Amino acid sequence: MAPIRRQPVQLTKVTLTKASPTVSLAKSGQTGTMRVNLNWTQGRRGLFGGGAIDLDLACLYQLKNGSKGVVQALGRSFGNLHRPPYIRLDGDDRSGRTAGGENLHINLDHLAEFKRILIFAYIYDGAPNWSAADGVVTLYPPTGPEVEVRLDSPDNRARSCAIALLKNENNELTVTREVRYINGTQSEVSKAYRWGLKWAAGRK
Repeated sequence: MAPIRRQPVQLTKVTLTKASPTVSLAKSGQTGTMRVNLNWTQGRRGLFGGGAIDLDLACLYQLKNGSKGVVQALGRSFGNLHRPPYIRLDGDDRSGRTAGGENLHINLDHLAEFKRILIFAYIYDGAPNWSAADGVVTLYPPTGPEVEVRLDSPDNRARSCAIALLKNENNELTVTREVRYINGTQSEVSKAYRWGLKWAAGRK
């Protein structure tokens, strides 16, 4: 009898959990664009007196040269993929009906220029109801398995959720699961992570 040859397991997805919250995404020399996708379930009409949930994907960024800011639909701060901050938001899904959800694109050709990026989401319109939204964020690096962060343990009093913190340490990009619900909007997220930004009212 011939020995059974087992095929190596090809890891296609890593799910970050409280028990295993951090993974390395990219090391020096990796190039290309990483997509960060937010998808969620459309809210039901009449739920807590509101309509569909308008959940927005956004990020705070800080570059090695000290510049920092936010990429988001609010204020039409969609960013730029080829100039600082090398991050671009592709659009605004108002209801969760779009199959592709919302996507941030991060240009890893400029990995050395990043210091940290905080991926977060906030409920722009509709009653805070993370349970109904059932959101999930998935990161798609140019190579290697996709990385999933589920917005579990929901706090329906909060309007924002810090989802994942990306850090460049010695030209190695790591992602750490946060899933930290925050009572307040972007300014409170910024304050919680000591980003030091000043905020003004904005609109889509």
